[in-house]
Amino acid sequence: MTRSRVQGEDTDGGATAAPEREEAVRGDGDNGVNDIKGGIKSETESKTEIEAEGDAEHAPEGPRPRRRRRVLRWTAVVLAVVLAGTAGAGYLYYEHLNDNIKQDTLNLGDSKVAAPTPNAAGQTPLNILVIGSDARDSKENQQLGGARETFGSTPLADVQMLVHLSADRSNMSVVSMPRDTLLEIPRCTDPEDGEVYPASEGRVMANQSLGHGGPGCAVATWQELTGIHIDHFVMVDFAGVVSMADAVGGVPVCVDANIHSRDGSGHGSGLKLAKGTHPVKGEQALQWLRTRYGFEDGSDLARAKAQHMYLNSMVRVLRENATLSSPNKLRRLAEEATAALTVDPGLDSVKKLYDLSDELREVKPERITMTTMPNRYVGARVEPTEDAEQLFRLVREDIALDGRDKKKPDAEPQPPADPAAPDAELAVQVRNGTHTDESGTAPGRASTIAGLLVERGFTKAVADPSVLPSEKRTVIRYPSADLEGDARRVAKALGIPASSVKRSTDVSGVTLVVGADWREGTAYKAPGSDDRTPESAEALNGADDSACMHVNPGFTWS
Repeated sequence: MTRSRVQGEDTDGGATAAPEREEAVRGDGDNGVNDIKGGIKSETESKTEIEAEGDAEHAPEGPRPRRRRRVLRWTAVVLAVVLAGTAGAGYLYYEHLNDNIKQDTLNLGDSKVAAPTPNAAGQTPLNILVIGSDARDSKENQQLGGARETFGSTPLADVQMLVHLSADRSNMSVVSMPRDTLLEIPRCTDPEDGEVYPASEGRVMANQSLGHGGPGCAVATWQELTGIHIDHFVMVDFAGVVSMADAVGGVPVCVDANIHSRDGSGHGSGLKLAKGTHPVKGEQALQWLRTRYGFEDGSDLARAKAQHMYLNSMVRVLRENATLSSPNKLRRLAEEATAALTVDPGLDSVKKLYDLSDELREVKPERITMTTMPNRYVGARVEPTEDAEQLFRLVREDIALDGRDKKKPDAEPQPPADPAAPDAELAVQVRNGTHTDESGTAPGRASTIAGLLVERGFTKAVADPSVLPSEKRTVIRYPSADLEGDARRVAKALGIPASSVKRSTDVSGVTLVVGADWREGTAYKAPGSDDRTPESAEALNGADDSACMHVNPGFTWS
């Protein structure tokens, strides 16, 4: 499998000190279009029928009884290219569009995260990782910037956004990860040639995951970090962003001062705008999405904020205007959009993409919440904070980030596949995970709780002093389904809630980690649940049309 990386001409002095580029977000937004004659039909539909619809573009003007105009009420965030391709399918040869779409394996990692349990109505959330590749390995992408001498080298996943659609399809949450987040990339195996990419030695920048076998390793990395099950990925390149911005006729963006993103050494996206709100499209839209130099502190965090504003604005524009009523525009857009996409096998056809868009379009802008993973600086890079785990938990538990969810009753867990062993035969390792930066480690907690278990009949419980993890909340982990019943039995004996029993490949047996919420005593009291979105996530509501990027005074002009 051949993959490419572009070395940028840009060297960061802020949050990304290594050689970097100004990159683009990929395929985000919404779509206003005509209904397709007869809708998107099954993938077995005859070519004759498809061609007949494709020829409709050239038919004489007149009433079209089966094709009425409407604006798709499409929500979100990042999949404008998806809708662009699918909405135009009625005008194009179906097989041709399908051939345009590239696909890759969903998850290249060794460990998997279990899918969430369906709610009472049998619904489950949908999680889609949207990846913006910095690869410039086509003529179109080369014209948009990039060093020719690195053509064909390994790409970086410089834009990464997790799109979470709630189980009841009422709301959507988006979490952006800064590209220079320090984390561990798990071992990934390329299924095409069997090449194994070893796990990273220590922490590296998150955007390197794409070079470990492809987008499936980015998925594996996200799942390892967040514990969130990912259903699909969509990866797009520079050219796809430009074609989308052209197709919608411009997306309004706002700056609070004149800006020119170019420093004395020539670094920057080249974006030049006067103070106020302006519609951007084509290459200028790409410049907006790539800009760091000139926005706030010049970091990748400021760029993520600008991307969120752009995406929210695109959604609003496309809900208000049917800008894609021209068959010619739809044809061009669909060709370019599908050619810019790489997806997992679950989204590898126009029909599948259309079905996905049909689900996404139900969410109104006011129920879309854009966030950035809470982080703190580590030198010139960043790392997740405790607030990041809170944000990940809300997504895992399908709690809306806009705070408008009704309180959900605690779900009764499904009975385990295997019942628990007798208490006296049940082996438990106990570890002291009480360490915090403020209070250090509470001494002796593993021994105390192991002794408590022995007193209660778990005679094989032992303290493990060799591992001192740090856990905010007490948790019980088990490695495989046959030990789930054992783990739950231990939790019940200690009054630990079932929600704190987790399956994990990081342990070899039932393992109790005493967290910072149990630093003393032998009676465990579960902390109250805080379902608020952390302020450090800098949440932006999709209906907020007053947002405006702050311009760094060093990049203004008069």
